[in-house]
Amino acid sequence: MAEGSTVSGAKKKSDLADFVIAIACALGIATTLLFLALLPVSRHLAGARDYVIYWATGQQLAHHANPYDPDQMRQLEHSAGFAGQASLVNYMRNPPWGLPLALPLGFFSASVAALPWSLLMLALLILCVRILWKMFGQPGSQQHGSHLDWLGYCFPPALICVIMGQTSLFLLLGLVLFLRLHRTRPFWAGAGLWFCTLKPHLFVPFGIALLLWIVVKRQYRIVLGTVAALAFSCAVTTLIDPSAWSQYAHWAHTSGISNEFLPCLGVALRNLINPNIKWLAFVPCAVGSIWVFDYFRRHHEHWDWMEHGSLVMLVSILVAPYCWFYDQSLAIPALLFAACRTQSRTLLAVLGLLYLVVEIQPLFAPAPETALYLWTAPVWLLWFLVARGSIRSGATAQYPVVAGAAL
Repeated sequence: MAEGSTVSGAKKKSDLADFVIAIACALGIATTLLFLALLPVSRHLAGARDYVIYWATGQQLAHHANPYDPDQMRQLEHSAGFAGQASLVNYMRNPPWGLPLALPLGFFSASVAALPWSLLMLALLILCVRILWKMFGQPGSQQHGSHLDWLGYCFPPALICVIMGQTSLFLLLGLVLFLRLHRTRPFWAGAGLWFCTLKPHLFVPFGIALLLWIVVKRQYRIVLGTVAALAFSCAVTTLIDPSAWSQYAHWAHTSGISNEFLPCLGVALRNLINPNIKWLAFVPCAVGSIWVFDYFRRHHEHWDWMEHGSLVMLVSILVAPYCWFYDQSLAIPALLFAACRTQSRTLLAVLGLLYLVVEIQPLFAPAPETALYLWTAPVWLLWFLVARGSIRSGATAQYPVVAGAAL
């Protein structure tokens, strides 16, 4: 009788987890597909998102003009339907070696290139999740009886990238390529890390752990791959726009982006204490960097980039001095890894519920730069820690560690 009750209880938990995850994923998919369907017929949708920044940058590059010229960039963005203030202008804030990514957009109108750009972001998301799923997902899915890979495809910050036309999914690709190739093809794993250099501030503790691991394990081919990719991209940038470096330096010096409010821990701390003390935004990053030295020291002998690197990546997102909500797409490998290894249906249901809350939140806070988005990065980290704790407690002792096997 007791055994029958246990089976019944597990079935209910399974049904609840599957139901919540299915609802969250269905809502995310429906919203994204509706947006993509409307995009070709709505000039407002094409110009009212971050995509217009990359398109305007591509236009400037294709016409051998300055992508940091405020007057020309403002004119281009507003001609594409950007709905901001007439005096407002946005720039591509990635380092100059990322400029070639925007160049193809310069050969098309804003409306023509809008849908292909978002479809490219969607393709990157699908590719990354497929690689991760082949690495460690399938055994877990068989035991759970559900398709947990959809937790990757429908991760809300990643779908926001698709909708907004943001480039954070390029960073996710670089992270996933490193995780997949670092044991078998270290040079190409390092080359893949080039994508992560598009927003290096998101990888500070992760980068420290990576450098320590490279030295300890003598994996210098990874460094060679990254340097080679950087050298090639810098050469391409110089060929496209020889003045890009000085133009970027001038913009960085005068942009004033350090005064902006972003929904991240460092900026919130700065604004809480004194908004005029800029270095306060880097305090959490400094603390995270000190922590990772000790964490690596304690685990370096059996370091695993999925087991230990997942935690370090989540901490890096949390303490980054400059991080938008959609940059949290980098949490996908960690969350998917933990979701596939835990047998706690309750935890999976909680994760699905968190997805739902994030998806509904734009109804109350449509602007991603509001403080209402401060809670997400800490919650992804907290969920991962609890899920990892359930794994260590013996709940998934029969699970194989498939990440290493797949590599």
